[in-house]
Order: sequence, then structure tokens, then C-alpha cells
Amino acid sequence: MLFRRRRELVAQKAREAAETGFTVLDRRLPLAESAKALLRKAFPDHWSFLLGEFALYSFVVLVLTGSYLTLFFDPSMTPDVYDGAYTPLRGLRMSQAYSSTLRLSFDVRGGLLIRQVHHWAALVFVASIAVHMLRIFFTGAFRRPREANWAIGVTLFLLALLEGFCGYSLPDDLLSGTGLRTANTIVLSIPVVGTCLSSFIWRGEFPGHLLLPRLFTVHVLFVPGALIALLTLHLLLVVYLKHTHWSDQGRTNRNAVGHPMYPQFTVRTTGLFLMIFGALTLLGGLAQINPIWAYGPFRADQVSTDAQPDWYVGFLEGALRIMPPWENAVAGHTLMWNVLLPAVVLPAALFLVLYLYPLFEKWVTGDRAEHHLCDRPRDRPVRTGLGVAGIVFYAVLLAAGGNDVAAFSFRLSVNALTWIFRVAVVAGPVLAFLVTKRLCLALQAHDHTRLTEGEETGEVTQSVYGELGEGSTSLSARERYRLLVRELPAPLPAPPAPARRRQRLRATLSSWYYRDRVEVPASEEERRQIGIRMAAPAEEPGAEPVPGPAAGPAARSEES
Repeated sequence: MLFRRRRELVAQKAREAAETGFTVLDRRLPLAESAKALLRKAFPDHWSFLLGEFALYSFVVLVLTGSYLTLFFDPSMTPDVYDGAYTPLRGLRMSQAYSSTLRLSFDVRGGLLIRQVHHWAALVFVASIAVHMLRIFFTGAFRRPREANWAIGVTLFLLALLEGFCGYSLPDDLLSGTGLRTANTIVLSIPVVGTCLSSFIWRGEFPGHLLLPRLFTVHVLFVPGALIALLTLHLLLVVYLKHTHWSDQGRTNRNAVGHPMYPQFTVRTTGLFLMIFGALTLLGGLAQINPIWAYGPFRADQVSTDAQPDWYVGFLEGALRIMPPWENAVAGHTLMWNVLLPAVVLPAALFLVLYLYPLFEKWVTGDRAEHHLCDRPRDRPVRTGLGVAGIVFYAVLLAAGGNDVAAFSFRLSVNALTWIFRVAVVAGPVLAFLVTKRLCLALQAHDHTRLTEGEETGEVTQSVYGELGEGSTSLSARERYRLLVRELPAPLPAPPAPARRRQRLRATLSSWYYRDRVEVPASEEERRQIGIRMAAPAEEPGAEPVPGPAAGPAARSEES
């Protein structure tokens, strides 16, 4: 009894010491308050917000499968004679990289499955980031206070492309070797420093002997480390800045509405992760991808037809194929415009536009308020048109990357098809912009009709005088709120003369962005309500909300 009593006293003192320690620690680092706030963070429940989670969980699958693959892959370019299980290539000389990839695919239990899951996860990862960025662009979620998070997302996309290209090049098969030959040509096309840069990367003439070990280090160490760091920062900013949400009753520019992190969001996101992992595993087991044994080992004097890179760098291949053969000599040096412009200048310009667009739109609108409500793409016809034009531009270049396959399949002339793509890459985005803008304005007009006449029921009525009319029912209060609560900035007024060229350009661009619109019917009271719901959060405690730009009216409904 005495020893039991003593043990109980010791345990009680230990608990008291622990509670005292946690209390002291919590007083210095408010862990309990921070954890409680995090667990109660609101996550929106709209399906479009899951796109970022697709990217995150496919990256988790990439890390797990990639860690397994590194145990068996040898990135050495030392010659080897293959004696593995794949009979057609047995006895053939190849690099250790290609030989180890074959052994991983055919001799390691589950190796081919993990390899294919890894490849499918890489494609889903890049695609999820791209679609997630499109969602952010079309809904205006890149505006203040999320400009920095947009830049981080663009950097993540750029690093994902680099990571995918490095992993695609590691097996040293004929297809990936052709891609590395193209990359070497692109590096050599850079004026002044191209030759020195190529010699540094390849450690001499192509194909060299050190490139694959360097790519392996970049692929498994440098880029994943940068991706993990930026993903962590991106998620921290999402938590700190709160999610955007769609216009609905009870949702304003000053609150965040959704499910709490625990338990609702935690259960849902865990289920989503398991579904993504399961779907990628099914793809890896049932859908063959990158069969390197069918391509054979890389040899510098060979190239195969139908050589297509993965889709995320396919637009560079298409740009190279449709670029005219322009080059000239300056001071004894050849400038390869046919490689420099499509493969160096074009991607640099595309990513520069992505980085700078939030600043450009802020300058055009003069809007410096915070925005937490998503724009409906139809309400911003110019921005939506520019986004669709960019997608069409990319799609044409991607299709041009397979012009030889398309010409062979449809029995067309490669030269004629190349000229078709040259015209389409210029005319296609312009036509897409015009059509998209008109569609957005037509959808705005449709919303106007629904607000004034109600929703069509499909019934036809006839008066006693023989007049025919279509039946309709009034919209619900929630639907009216969703249609009326929108933000349409007014164009900036023309600057008084004399005005600087920069001011005139800004006013012209602002007018081009926002002059075309379909105003929704609303009373003065409804217009006053929209100002209350669209007002930005106060920047300092006790300060009044910051009015946003001129916007459409709000429906009569109480804010929850």
C-alpha cells in the first residue's frame, strides 16, 4: 500500500508539472488558441476548390512512389550489357540508367506498377496545377491580398514543368534522349552564352557522361525541396488569407463561409486523398504509359518517328515545328531565330505575363481594395476572353507538336498542315477572344432576362384575345442574390487634357476592359445593399470597411 501510494503521488506530481509546463509554454506560444483557430478554419464546399487538393495529393503520391524508385534506379551513363528478363533487348549494350530502368520494370516485384503510378501522378500533378491556376484566373482570386500567392503558384507550375522534364529524361531511352538533344539545341541557340552554358550542363559535347547524374540530383533533391518549401508557404498563406468563396446568401466580402477543418473538412479531404491514390493506382495497373522497352536505348545517331514529349512541354515542340527557318550571321556568329524565339523567348514571355497580370489588372482598374468573393467569368468578359485565347494558343501549339502524326493519319501534306498551324496560332486566339467575349455578354443578357421575366417553365398560355405567352416563375431569393451580387468595375474616366501618354493608355485599356456590360435591373435600395456586401474588410481594427469599385446591385436579403 505504501509503495502504491508513493507511485500515485509521483504520478500526480508529474501530471501537475506537465500541466504547469504546458500552461507556461502556451502563455509564451499560444498553441491552444492557434490550434483552435486552425481547427475552426472555414473551407468552402464548392467542387472547384478541390483542384488545388488534387495537385497536393498527387504530389504526395509522387513523393511516395519516387522514394521507392530511387532504391533501384542507377543514373549512371556507364555502358552495360543487358541480361535481364526482357528477352528482345537481352545482350544489347546500353547505359546503366536504361538497364536499371528495365530491371526495375521487369525484375523488381511491383516495380512496373510503381513506375507507371509515378508517371501518371506526374501528369495529374502538372495538370491539376494548370487547371487550378485557370480557376484562380477566371474567378479573379489572384487579386489583393493574394498577389504573392499567385506568384508562388506560377513558380510552383514552373518547377513542376522542370521536375517533369528531368524525370522524363532519366531512363535514357531513345524518346527521352531525343528530348535531351532538343534541349541541347535550345541551350546552344542562346546568343553569347549558349555554348558555354551547354558545355557546363553536359560537361562537354552532347550527349556527355554527367548529365543524367546531375538530372537525377536535381530531380530527387533540389526541385522537390523547392516544391515542398513553396507548397508549405502556399498553404500557410491560404490559411492566413482565408479562402475566396462564391456569391451566395450570407457570403460577403468580409467573411469566410464553409465547413470547419475538423471534423468535416478533415474527413472529406482524407477520402479525396484515398480516392486519388486509388485512381492513380488503377491507372498505373491498367493503362500503360511510357513503355521504354519499345523505344530502345538512346543512340546519338538514331531518332525515331512519332517522337512526342509529355503534354506539358508539347507546346514547345509545336512552336519549334511551325517556326520558319530564320537564322542569320552577326560578327561570325549564327543567330538561330528558328530555335531561340519559340523555345526561349516564347516560354519566358508566357511566364512573365503570368507573373505580371495581377499587377496589370490592378493598374488598369485602379482598384486597391481586398477581394474575397469570386467573380463569375461571364461578368468579366475581357479577362475571360484573354484566358480562353491563351488556352487556344497553347492548344494549337500542342497540336502542331504532332503535325507529322496528323499528316500521316489523315493523309495530308506536312507542309500544308504546318502552314495551317501557322495561321491558326495567330488567328485562333483572336477568334477565341471575340467569341468568348460575345458569349459572356450573351450570358449577362440571359441573367437580365431571368431577373426581369423569371425562369421559364416550358408552358405556353393563350389569352382570350388569342395572344400567346410563355409561362414563367419568379426566381428564388437565393438565386436573385447570386445573380445580383456581382462586382463590375466602372471604366476609369478619360484624363483631362493635356494628359501624359501613360494616363491616356490606362484610360483606354480600362474602357476596353469594362465598357461592354449588361446592367442588371435593381432599385436604389438594392444598389445600396451591394455596396454593403461588397465593401472590403477594414485594414485596421475599428476602421470603416473600404468601399470596393463600382459594382452591380445586391438582392434584398439579410446577411447571416
